[in-house]
Amino acid sequence: MTVTETDLSRTIDAFVAGFNEPEPDLDRVMSFFAEDARYLPGHVPELRGLAAIRAEFAPQFAGRYGAMTFDVYDKVIDEERRRATIRWACRLDLTGAAGRRAMPALRWFARLRHGGRLQWHGLDVFHFDTAGRITGKYTYATFRLPLMERG
Repeated sequence: MTVTETDLSRTIDAFVAGFNEPEPDLDRVMSFFAEDARYLPGHVPELRGLAAIRAEFAPQFAGRYGAMTFDVYDKVIDEERRRATIRWACRLDLTGAAGRRAMPALRWFARLRHGGRLQWHGLDVFHFDTAGRITGKYTYATFRLPLMERG
């Protein structure tokens, strides 16, 4: 049996690539969401609609957390139910030019405790509509600073 890449799998890869490009592209990332999408970021209540999701993503695309990249370890796709899950590590680099744009308190903490680079792990569950747009993105990760580790 040959395993082929599915449409949703390609969508997830392109979505993550929008975060990981040398110049992360918020417009590209937002293009994957349906107008009435829901987003549970894991540290605030669920957000609804493109404007609220964009506002939540804007600081990371502006470099407020340094250079942020996601390494995807696992990807599970359920085409029939239009669902996908990815397990990832989020890596922050607060050194060099990327670090100068970051929030001062985060930059100081990361440099002092973790040498300027840190990471944490989590997973995202995605729901899609029939057109392949994200209608729900549910993030499950811990954001407590003691659980972050040297990247």
